[in-house]
Amino acid sequence: MAGVMDSVNQRTQLVGQNRLELLLFRLDGPQLYGINVFKVKEVLQCPKLTIMPKSSPVVRGVANIRGGTIPILDLSMATGKRPLGDLQGSFVIITEYNTKVQGFLVRSVERIVNMNWEEIHPPPKGTGRDHYLTAVTRLDEKLVEIIDVEKILAEVAPTSEVISAGVIDVEVQGKAVSQHVLIVDDSSVARKQVMRCLQTVGVEVTALNDGRQALDFLRAMVDEGKSPEQELLMIISDIEMPEMDGYTLTAAIRSDPRMQKLHILLHTSLSGVFNQAMVKKVGANDFLAKFRPDDLASRVVERVKAG
Repeated sequence: MAGVMDSVNQRTQLVGQNRLELLLFRLDGPQLYGINVFKVKEVLQCPKLTIMPKSSPVVRGVANIRGGTIPILDLSMATGKRPLGDLQGSFVIITEYNTKVQGFLVRSVERIVNMNWEEIHPPPKGTGRDHYLTAVTRLDEKLVEIIDVEKILAEVAPTSEVISAGVIDVEVQGKAVSQHVLIVDDSSVARKQVMRCLQTVGVEVTALNDGRQALDFLRAMVDEGKSPEQELLMIISDIEMPEMDGYTLTAAIRSDPRMQKLHILLHTSLSGVFNQAMVKKVGANDFLAKFRPDDLASRVVERVKAG
């Protein structure tokens, strides 16, 4: 336990500094890809896979790892390329997203690099709507592409967006129409999921792509003489975002007396003790793992009732 807590303390020192660590890997070809180290549980040589009938073609099979059965997804296929061959010579990155564990099949794993989120940028305009990138960066003169894993997982195993009966009542919907919520997320899939959920509750929604946009939006509101605390019911923000992450956005809001009382819910596919320690350190009001429509709707309903 001491080792875990030492690691938590070490990682939390980066909170508010807008930094991340990327694990670099390749599929077939020279292109470099990156994944946030916080999502990675371990990396191993591709184990023996058992084919699962009626599963998505992207799922190359399941593997028994440390007593658990884990689906292994071919990242090359998932992003529209040909399947990876030579499984024995390939690697699997075991990850945890949205409280679920899965493995991503890749050709090779390179190294871990420490970067600033300001060096991570949205995909270039003109990339199209069907791409699988959530961000890009440059390292040693080479382009590194960061894959929108949430989009891939939503296609392979779609999550229900239905809110259960009883979570929202007519009285709440009547109050909600006068409320405004700001959501911040770099994944187009996640933004749409959250927007549909909140629109069902009945609130007005503004959606932005990263923390920098959100902070600029709030500062512009203040410059117009408005109070963000009075204008917005709450902010629902992702944590991993190009330009400025959710931790740094939260820290910036808390340090500005003109907006520091805003209610902030960090809504993220990251999970575990590291994340909870960081959320507490930056002063967010709440933390919720993606994507659980009942839980998310309930958080918004609570705020509507409190107002």
